[in-house]
Amino acid sequence: MKLLHSVTGMRAARAAVAGELGFVPTMGALHAGHIKLIERAKQECGTCAASIFVNPTQFNDKADFARYPRTMATDVKALAGAGCDIAFAPDANEMYGDGFATAIDVGPVAQPLEGAMRPGHFTGVATVVCKLLNIVQPTRAYFGQKDAQQLVVIRRLVQDLNLPVEIVAVPTVRESDGLAMSSRNAHLSPDDRRAAPVLHRALTTAEDAYANGEHDARKLRVMMTEILAAEDRATVEYVSVADPLTLAELETIGEAGALASMAVRFGTTRLIDNAVLGG
Repeated sequence: MKLLHSVTGMRAARAAVAGELGFVPTMGALHAGHIKLIERAKQECGTCAASIFVNPTQFNDKADFARYPRTMATDVKALAGAGCDIAFAPDANEMYGDGFATAIDVGPVAQPLEGAMRPGHFTGVATVVCKLLNIVQPTRAYFGQKDAQQLVVIRRLVQDLNLPVEIVAVPTVRESDGLAMSSRNAHLSPDDRRAAPVLHRALTTAEDAYANGEHDARKLRVMMTEILAAEDRATVEYVSVADPLTLAELETIGEAGALASMAVRFGTTRLIDNAVLGG
């Protein structure tokens, strides 16, 4: 596996790939969910590149940025073991040089949910993803379904700016008790870790109710909220049942289906999760 740190080096490596290139952007602290993305990209494209970059512009909380896990040596070994061909690991100065002043606002889909709780987050995400796609020039880019709003934002970005890349969503990888795999799980205390699968229980309750004919979005939000509220260690930030394309909250779920999502804090650790209903 080639380990590259410069934009010029990454572009040269891309130019040397004759066929399709699959790309997995990451912020490191890799887990089995990331490895699933690498394997999918490798399988479908033949050649796979991944980036490791903890992007400072998508953190609205400096303390959160400082405590984000950084495990470069372990991550590089994991990428190589998964069959990744190219690892791009720039530093902040390489990505944001002197005088950097451009930012991308993708509009309404970035405003609710995570956008409301983390002002500026999706401007940082859209800007860095646009830069990475331009640098790497992949055929397809792979993202986990766990970050569902991020997927909506990136698809809007790619569509609006006519970027020549296919965005591929890969199902969320979960622990045996249903907790979605996340780099942030490492910050959970033992008691909080035992409590955290309540997110998945709330979502599966909504999935079951929807499958049994409940299409009233308000009732589904109430069901999920009640399950979360019964867990003393959980502090709910939001519970949503929204249009899967616009992320506008729904009253009734129609043929397009819905995205059920939530953000919950356990101590200082903030977790998100989601489920697609119908559609």
